[in-house]
Amino acid sequence: MLGGSASKGAGSRGSSSGYGSRIPTLLFSMFATFASIYVAGRLWQDSQHRVYLIKELDRITGQGQSAISVEDTLKIIACREQQKKLSALEMELGSAKQEGFTADSLAENDDTQPKKRHLVVLGIMTVFNHKNNRDAVRKAWMGSGATLKKMEMDKGITARFVIGRSAKRGDTLDRTIDSENKQTDDFIILDDHVESTDGLSKKAKLFFAHAIHKWDAEYYGKVNDNIYVNIDALGATLATFLNKPRAYIGCMKSGEVFSERNHKWYEPDWWKFGDRKSYFRHASGEMYVMSRALAKFISINRSVLRSYAHDDVSTGSWFIGLDVQHVDESKFCCSSWSSGAICAGV
Repeated sequence: MLGGSASKGAGSRGSSSGYGSRIPTLLFSMFATFASIYVAGRLWQDSQHRVYLIKELDRITGQGQSAISVEDTLKIIACREQQKKLSALEMELGSAKQEGFTADSLAENDDTQPKKRHLVVLGIMTVFNHKNNRDAVRKAWMGSGATLKKMEMDKGITARFVIGRSAKRGDTLDRTIDSENKQTDDFIILDDHVESTDGLSKKAKLFFAHAIHKWDAEYYGKVNDNIYVNIDALGATLATFLNKPRAYIGCMKSGEVFSERNHKWYEPDWWKFGDRKSYFRHASGEMYVMSRALAKFISINRSVLRSYAHDDVSTGSWFIGLDVQHVDESKFCCSSWSSGAICAGV
C-alpha cells in the first residue's frame, strides 16, 4: 500500500511539472501571434494611407501615373507664375514697339548708378511752325543748355518739347526739327506719331508713356508751348501734394459738349455724354500734372485707353473709375495772371 501510494504520488508530481512547463510556451505563442497580427495591421494601414495620399495628389495635380513632392509642386507653380509674367511682358513689349518705343530709345534710361528722383517732368506740346513759341519759352522760363541742366539738378524740374513726325516722313519739316534738336537737345520726338490737329490725345498719351520710362519723377505734366510757367511756384505747390499718391492736379472744369460739326470744339462722340451734353470734370488742357502712379497707369494701358476729340477731356476720361484725387488748384488756371500763379498764357 505504501509502495502504491508512493508510486501514485510520484506520477502526480510528474504530471503537474509537465503541465506547468507548457504554460509559458503557450503564453509566448499567444504573444507572438498577437504581435504578428499587430505589426501586419500597422503595415497594412500605412500602405493604405500611402495609396490614398498618392491618389489624392494625382487627382489634384493631374498626374495619372506618378506622385510628386510638395517641393516639386511649388516649383511647378512658380514656373507657371513666371510664364504668366513673361507673357505679359511680351505683350507690353509688342505694344511698345507699335507705339514707337524701341530698344535704342529705352537704352538711354539704362544706368546702373542710382539717380535722384525728379520732382516733375513737363512735356511742352509743340508743332512744326511754332519755333517762335519755343524760343520764347526757352528765353522766359525753360532755359537751354547749362541753364536747362541747372533747373533739372537744382529744382528737380525737367522740361522737354514734345513733337511727332511729318506725314511725309523725312521731309523739310522733319529735317528742320532734327536740326533744331541737334542744337538745343531739348526735344522728345515721337517717331511713330504723325502730327495732326486731331491727334493731340494720342500725342499726350505717348508723351506720358515715354516720360515714365525715361525719367523717375514724382509728377508728370503737360503744358502748351504758349504758356509761361513760374518754376518756383510750381515746385512749391507740388511739394504740398507729395502725400497724395494718385493726384490729378489742374484747373478743373466741366464744359459744354458741342455736337455741331462746324463748331471749333466739335466732339464726334457727343452722344456718349448724355442729354445734358456736359463733359465730366477734367483739368484744363493748358497745363496739368499727375502723380507717378497715374502716368504709369497710362503707360501700361495706353493701347486700350479711349481718346476723344480734345486731349484734356481724354486725360480726364482715363481716370474715371479709378481712386484718383482731383485737385482743383486755381494756380493752374492760366487764363489770368495773379500773385502766386503757376502759369499764364503769353
